[in-house]
Amino acid sequence: MIKEQSAGTVLFIEENNENLFLLLHYPTGHWDFVKGKIENNESPEQTIVRETKEETGITDIVFIKNFKEKIEYSFKFNGDTVQKEVIFFLAKTNTKQVELSYEHLDYVWLDFDNALKKITYENAKNILIKAKNYLEKLS
Repeated sequence: MIKEQSAGTVLFIEENNENLFLLLHYPTGHWDFVKGKIENNESPEQTIVRETKEETGITDIVFIKNFKEKIEYSFKFNGDTVQKEVIFFLAKTNTKQVELSYEHLDYVWLDFDNALKKITYENAKNILIKAKNYLEKLS
């Protein structure tokens, strides 16, 4: 079994007193958050900064303190089972313009209810719910 660790972010922007969440459309068809594999000697936060810039062109992200959630899942790749752990953080940006990388088909900024409907996987939906609840506690 192969073990991989990735980092992701629930990235949001505040618009008209409402939080809009960024979702990316992956080539495999699903909608999910910005995320990517943690590279050598990189912290999860550094991975998020790098991946956010690479996948969206957004560079002005501010991490929301004390939000950190993990999900785990496995999948088959070239006949091997890959056990993946993804550490999610919550981050805010003031940049709505996205410069999509070749890794994705589309993007969308959505309010909580519509983002929850759009996200493909249940574990990602749970991360969004936790992020929303956390932001409500802060306000």
